[in-house]
Amino acid sequence: MKLTIERLTALSAQDLIDLGKIWPHQTPEQWQSWLSDGRALFGARFNERLLGAVKVSLDGDTAQLHDLLVRDVTRRRGVGLYLVQDMQRQLPQATRWQLSTADLAARERGEVENFMRACGFSVQGDIWQK
Repeated sequence: MKLTIERLTALSAQDLIDLGKIWPHQTPEQWQSWLSDGRALFGARFNERLLGAVKVSLDGDTAQLHDLLVRDVTRRRGVGLYLVQDMQRQLPQATRWQLSTADLAARERGEVENFMRACGFSVQGDIWQK
């Protein structure tokens, strides 16, 4: 099977299970609310399972990334990079991309720093942008 990046508009029972593994500290109600508010949720799917996901809020030409995460067991295999690249392709109206690290622990910031650089982003304070 091929890794595909999907803009999720409705969450199946399996999607809810998979998102629970990606974001264990969030609830299905939070994900449904995100979608109900017209914001975007993208998932990286392989063999009918979500391996990673990101929430996106659009404001004009600026896309703010939230909760970008790939499951531990599938990290360092290009899933996150493909997720970011294909999400950008699917949202051509966004010409500016941002991700805040203000709420992350120091260890998480280090992981995000290396990843965002690999995705072509640069940092200004707590904001990664492209």
